Amino acid sequence: MSFEIIFVFGLLGLALFLFATDYVSFDVAAIILLVCLLASGILTPEEGFSGASNPATITIAAMFAISEGLRRTGLLNKAGNFFCDKMEDRFWPWLLVMLLFVSFASSFMNNTAVIMIFIPVVIDIANRIGISPSKLLMPLSFAGIFGGISTLIGTSTNLLVSSIVEERGAAGFDMFDFSAMGLVFLGAGFIYMFLYGIKAIPSRRKEEESELTSEFEMAEYLTDLRVKSNSDLIGNVLDTGELTRELDLDVLRIFKSEHDSSAQRSEVKIQEDDLLRIRGSADEIEKLLRREDLAFQPPHEWMDTDLKHGRDALVEAAVAPESSLEGRKLSDIDFGERFGAVPLAIRHHGRLQQEKLGDVKLSGGDAMLLNMSKERIQDLNNDPAFVITSELDVLRPRTEKTPVVLTILALVVGIAALGLAPIVVTAPAGVIAMIITNCISTEEAYTAINWKIIMLLVGVLPLGTAIDKTGAGAMIAETMIILLQDFGPVAIMSGFYLLTTVITSIISTNASVALLAPIAVEVAGQIGVNTEPMVLAVSYAACLTFITPFGHHANTLIYGPGQYEFTDFTKIGLPLNLLFWILATLLIPVVWPL
Repeated sequence: MSFEIIFVFGLLGLALFLFATDYVSFDVAAIILLVCLLASGILTPEEGFSGASNPATITIAAMFAISEGLRRTGLLNKAGNFFCDKMEDRFWPWLLVMLLFVSFASSFMNNTAVIMIFIPVVIDIANRIGISPSKLLMPLSFAGIFGGISTLIGTSTNLLVSSIVEERGAAGFDMFDFSAMGLVFLGAGFIYMFLYGIKAIPSRRKEEESELTSEFEMAEYLTDLRVKSNSDLIGNVLDTGELTRELDLDVLRIFKSEHDSSAQRSEVKIQEDDLLRIRGSADEIEKLLRREDLAFQPPHEWMDTDLKHGRDALVEAAVAPESSLEGRKLSDIDFGERFGAVPLAIRHHGRLQQEKLGDVKLSGGDAMLLNMSKERIQDLNNDPAFVITSELDVLRPRTEKTPVVLTILALVVGIAALGLAPIVVTAPAGVIAMIITNCISTEEAYTAINWKIIMLLVGVLPLGTAIDKTGAGAMIAETMIILLQDFGPVAIMSGFYLLTTVITSIISTNASVALLAPIAVEVAGQIGVNTEPMVLAVSYAACLTFITPFGHHANTLIYGPGQYEFTDFTKIGLPLNLLFWILATLLIPVVWPL
């Protein structure tokens, strides 16, 4: 075994460690791998940076922007409101129609964007008809995943697999090559969810329409303090930072004594008997009261309206998966300056926390309760790092652009499907057309692109090249063949599906595909079978992962808002994964003969 092969195997181990842990974010991990390959001399600079010019990288970036253009038309919001009205009268038939619509939409745009829009819709539907939103959010996520695997552009994973196959001399996949098996998985998934899955999902989030203050258990963490006549605060504009220095407290609002129901901004001067509404634990409040110029007000039952005076709003927002906030402490983000908001509580990895919020390292799917200005909700909604789950219709839709956006999307898909131009040409052309026609601005297009995924591809794709170049891929392929050759090529394909399922429950879908698809191509070549069924097994298995809330970003999105426990996904997702493994083993060789 040469030094180069040993080095690549070491990098594979490092990759699995970095991608499976929170030691560094996955995009940084990918760049670490790239730097190691370049420094070792295994790859030339041209080979090392080939991931940046890879057709999959360019196409995926373009599809993020096109999806944003469609989102900003408000078309999906209108569809959500339509289903919301219909399901009040006939729930089950219209639930099926809505989930089919989500699957269809996810086939042609980023399914994260679809799920983001429908989360508040589904929560509102559940509250109206009196069932737990948890019962509907998981089916929503699964429906988006089912739809995403049905076309070349439905998920970045399909684009990545097609590019990997092309780089190794085989023909790439066309727009609807994924559709036959995709429809099988979609049909089986819907039957499973409606016969068993929905009934088995625990009712984690309350069934009735409830107060956000109650959902986040804020009763013991909200306090009104009255300014006494001897206070040195009187006559001055309140310096909240000075008042709460070294205390885990936030001053939310100041209520003037002469206006019983009006919340005033902190820029006003303090007067005697003004009320300070404060977030913090009883222990921290006790420390503040050592000043002796503030007095407790009689406690009362806290309602959302207590935090929604005047221009104030109470908003639930989830951290988007693979966003720039992942891994950062809450204290490192200036919510006041950035959004005019104060974090009140956070549901992190399924655990509710109201104290020491600044110490929490954010993860995708974390749900936060924010007290903020209504005028700044739009700023929060425009930030791709957050998904607002409690407010409907916060987007200012560009309805007049809907026909233009749909026409551009149809041309992008149609021209690629007919073979008149590859998707790597039509997708960027579609972005340019949207910018020229003012469907989206240049800034919105750049913001819509998930640069962490792009950097992941830039760093990980060269690792596949190194696996091929050093012969490490051939060694792995020979090992798999030795282990499974007695059972035939179908068993080898099935083994790839199962292996990908396991690895994708630990690391991201694109990372697992970038690592395993080149090996699948190598195995197909060594045993003399068609490449397509081997790599399709990898692609489908990477996308169709339901065992954990972190295996697919759609599941991560609904983790916090649904108030799920980690094991809820295993309970519902494991039988579904096993069902899809069996279907893939039986039917992929039929649709794509070995």
